[in-house]
Amino acid sequence: MTKVLVIDDDRMQFRLVQAHFKNFRRGSYELEWCETYEQGLDRLMTGDFAVCLLDYRLGERDGLQLIREAAEIGCRTPIVFLTAEASENVDIQAMEAGALDYLVKGEITPRSLERSLRYALKLGDTLEALRRLATRDELTGLLNRREFDRILADEEERSRRFGHPVGLVVIDVDWFKAVNDTYGHPAGDVVLAEVARRVAETVRNVDRVARIGGEEFAMILVQTDGLSALDVARRAIEAVAGAKFALGDGRSIGVTASAGVASLPADAKTADELFAVADKALYAAKARGRDRVVPALEARGGS
Repeated sequence: MTKVLVIDDDRMQFRLVQAHFKNFRRGSYELEWCETYEQGLDRLMTGDFAVCLLDYRLGERDGLQLIREAAEIGCRTPIVFLTAEASENVDIQAMEAGALDYLVKGEITPRSLERSLRYALKLGDTLEALRRLATRDELTGLLNRREFDRILADEEERSRRFGHPVGLVVIDVDWFKAVNDTYGHPAGDVVLAEVARRVAETVRNVDRVARIGGEEFAMILVQTDGLSALDVARRAIEAVAGAKFALGDGRSIGVTASAGVASLPADAKTADELFAVADKALYAAKARGRDRVVPALEARGGS
């Protein structure tokens, strides 16, 4: 069942869209209707829908604004833009904002709507695959360093604009070179992939986890202060230390990890400073014996 979100302030238009769906040649769809900008944006950002049909006019605000706002906060749902205006300018604006297709209401037929939905779904899958190749680490599936840097810069801007704290945890697998030297690089890959999975399981859906180096990982914790980030880091380190990593040949090994923790704006003013402070705290954790978490304050010699 393909879930479709319809955002339109006209109930009659929604009923018309429902009628078109009943005449589709193939596929099974479940429709949900939102009639306001705010409600529609909230439902869209849940990620529960395969595609969205979005009206241009939504009271005092419009669908173009909604597309831009959704994209800014990470929406990946394909959007088909609907409007009563057959204006080429609106067409271009919708595409530039991020819509994948455009339909004029008075010209919509069941066949054209079905075609548009299939096109948006297919193009959305293709774009997501390309986005994953560009932003994900191949071995672990986590974000790569370039995407980590981009997101951390974005979170710095949001922190400055809205006054929300941002926590950063930098993690390094202890004695990882010894794993590769003793068991071989394939075993090292197994360990990295499993460490990545366990670390990722300790964060919320809104947080971001990246592989930023060979055996180094980082967690961006949104709206999270230093103390809360410290708790997350401890859970991650405990999750790694408490695991046995099966190597696929009957053998298993255990590893530990160390972490440094810092937060905006308490420990730094910029994203670059934040990373540098967290990295310094990580090195302090290594120097103190590994398999531990050190917050920025302690790394600076505070109490």
